[in-house]
Amino acid sequence: MAIKQTAGRDALGEFAPKFAQLNDDVLFGEVWSREDKLSLRDRSLVTVVSLMAQGLLDSSFQFHLASAKQNGITRTEIAEILTHGAFYAGWPKAWAAFRMAKEVWAEECSESDAKSRACSLHAVSHRKAQ
Repeated sequence: MAIKQTAGRDALGEFAPKFAQLNDDVLFGEVWSREDKLSLRDRSLVTVVSLMAQGLLDSSFQFHLASAKQNGITRTEIAEILTHGAFYAGWPKAWAAFRMAKEVWAEECSESDAKSRACSLHAVSHRKAQ
């Protein structure tokens, strides 16, 4: 199943149309769609670790964390993935990655998790506000 992506065209279509086309049609349309070779879940895992290792902890990292969650990576798994990656990518990069991962997986935090500081207190206050 090909992934329909328009982020490149939406953000850079007029400024860099070829780059936008490669991003949307090749990276997402061809590479990410080869699920017979590597699952979306595993592609997400590789992408998250690769971005963390490079220190690219920006909105694209946040997007790929959300994609990883959508593709089946659990809160427990992302914690272990980032912990393992910390030893190869660097401790400060892992700290930054964890801050973003806590936001993405915040709604999975239980009240006891929040009390023990395992999850963001923001998640608990967000649930109470709903």
